[in-house]
Amino acid sequence: MSPNGSDRSPRRPMRRKLLQALTAGLVLATATGCTWEDFPRLGMPTPTTEEAPIVLSLWQGSWAAALAVGVLVWGLILWSAIFHRRSRTKVEIPPQTRYNVPIEALYTVVPIIIVSVLFYFTARDESKLLSMDKKPDVTVNVVGFQWSWCFNYIENVDGSTGDAKTARELDSVPERYKKDFPDNAGGVYTCGTPGERNPQTGNPGPTLWLPEGKTVRFVLTSRDVIHSFWVVPFLMKQDVIPGHPNAFQVTPNRQGTFLGKCAELCGVDHSRMLFNVKVVSPERYEQHLKELAEKGQTGYVPAGIEQTEHEKNREANIL
Repeated sequence: MSPNGSDRSPRRPMRRKLLQALTAGLVLATATGCTWEDFPRLGMPTPTTEEAPIVLSLWQGSWAAALAVGVLVWGLILWSAIFHRRSRTKVEIPPQTRYNVPIEALYTVVPIIIVSVLFYFTARDESKLLSMDKKPDVTVNVVGFQWSWCFNYIENVDGSTGDAKTARELDSVPERYKKDFPDNAGGVYTCGTPGERNPQTGNPGPTLWLPEGKTVRFVLTSRDVIHSFWVVPFLMKQDVIPGHPNAFQVTPNRQGTFLGKCAELCGVDHSRMLFNVKVVSPERYEQHLKELAEKGQTGYVPAGIEQTEHEKNREANIL
């Protein structure tokens, strides 16, 4: 009996709290909007480019490694708590071990191996994702500014004259990207505002059109501060840095309208820097470019801040 005369064991409230915690965890895990088909992606959206599965595979592998390490650590904690508890041994202070070279070597070597393996797969996949050995079918200059986006389509379009390789608006674009521009590409553009909405989905921000099955190169430039260009189901994002253009390329393989956003805290209205990406057939894409030309949106908008001296030096070394 307990000191107050009750038969209730002091362990019962603890067991009841543990049961309640387990029940709450089960409800939390099963009451989300995910289906069983979503679980293998571990929270990632369905990939919509040929390159996105590389990111998804790296994400899944990292979670698998983290789970294995977690299970090992949790197991050791529970084992120590259960088999080395004082009530079991009746020993006030158990034997103290100051040095154990094998164990110390183990918990030094194992983390190094884990980090090395993760580093290898990350470096391998990053090299694939940032490779631009293949000449793109389409090039889009993405211009970030507070608080929206402009898209320069580097294309030959009827009704638009000029040359993207010599256009003053694109002076901040490095030569290593310009060399892959089409000849005599007059181009068209679209510029958005935070209050603009996609007419089909109602989602805020301007809409970037892309052709399905074509390799698209994004050349990222900024007019003011650092932004980040993130198309969510592409599973790929990259910083948009003033004076330091970046680029990557993808091949969209699924038609639809997808969400994009700025993933870098860029100021007070950062949350309004949203946009849409509409992937359509190549024929519909070409038609859209003609529609922009007919609206008078020909040529290019200024790409952004001129390259820094550091970037120009790096450019000269690359070339």
